[in-house]
Amino acid sequence: MKVLLIADEENKVLYEHYDPEKLREVDLILSAGDLDARYLEFLVTMGHAPLVYVPGNHDSYYVDHPPMGCDCADDRIIDFRGLRILGLGGSMKYKEGPYLYTEREMEKRIERLRRTIMLYNGFDILLTHSPAKGYGDLEDLPHQGFQCFNDLLMRYKPKYMIHGHVHGNYGKFKRVQVHPSGTVIINAFDKYDLNIKKDDHPEEGKTGSLLYDLYKNVSMGRRKYYPQLHGEENDDK
Repeated sequence: MKVLLIADEENKVLYEHYDPEKLREVDLILSAGDLDARYLEFLVTMGHAPLVYVPGNHDSYYVDHPPMGCDCADDRIIDFRGLRILGLGGSMKYKEGPYLYTEREMEKRIERLRRTIMLYNGFDILLTHSPAKGYGDLEDLPHQGFQCFNDLLMRYKPKYMIHGHVHGNYGKFKRVQVHPSGTVIINAFDKYDLNIKKDDHPEEGKTGSLLYDLYKNVSMGRRKYYPQLHGEENDDK
């Protein structure tokens, strides 16, 4: 699975100087925040791949005008072909406004997701805007990472954490690093191509969660026998 990671700055090659070849083989686009909604709408339309996003601290207008045709993963898990994506957008609170949280507020968001995580038997990607504290963040309050992200990684050990917020020209930019949990942390600033292997996540409908797997298998069975309900064609005779 080829995944395009984006955050913080619109890439001119993908947008202003669009080349269809750049998106032709992309299976999924993940946005880690602070990007113009029109940019996301353009990519999901021209690339023909689903786009999953979380909001950044500068995306307050998403409240009333979210990017059309895109899937918001904020405070939920999205399953794409068996790849479980948990979204927690926003940054450390340094002023009043949406998508800004104190450490305790972010902890409460995670606590409210415990049952969802249990239902999905974990997650494979943590998609955030802010980094985890000590892993790609900065010392100033607006760019400090969340300690509770470290706790989340240590407990569930997802394969990847994707974030943005810290730009490539900030001086202490780190594109890829490995967390003590074993999670590979990637800063998606601008764009980054990630190739996800089959063994990086469970097969669709085989997470190990009895209830969720039952739901997925029933759903996949319906797609097989009633593809017209899902915008698909049935080749079975």
